[in-house]
Amino acid sequence: MNTTSLTDLAREQLDAARGASSGRASVTVFGGQEHDLRQTLIALAGGRSLGEHESPGDASLQVLVGTVRLTADDEVWEGSAGDYVVIPPRRHDLHAETDAVVLLTVATRS
Repeated sequence: MNTTSLTDLAREQLDAARGASSGRASVTVFGGQEHDLRQTLIALAGGRSLGEHESPGDASLQVLVGTVRLTADDEVWEGSAGDYVVIPPRRHDLHAETDAVVLLTVATRS
């Protein structure tokens, strides 16, 4: 059984995001080409965004640290630590209102 401390990973990735010119850092927690599920921990420095991008398919987002805003067309969702949202299946953007860490879960084969 593999175990990972999301708290420790979040702290490490947030430190990396604060030091990165892009203001973001990420690490795959589980998954890859050989799996039907991928989970990625994404850290964003406050005020930074991922930029609008296509939906990866069936996906959800859980906020672990901070406050974020997910925008898809005219739909806006604001979440903070402990909040969860299913990502709409269309172009969207994720913006960190404060330093934030989220866990993105994607079903790679629907």
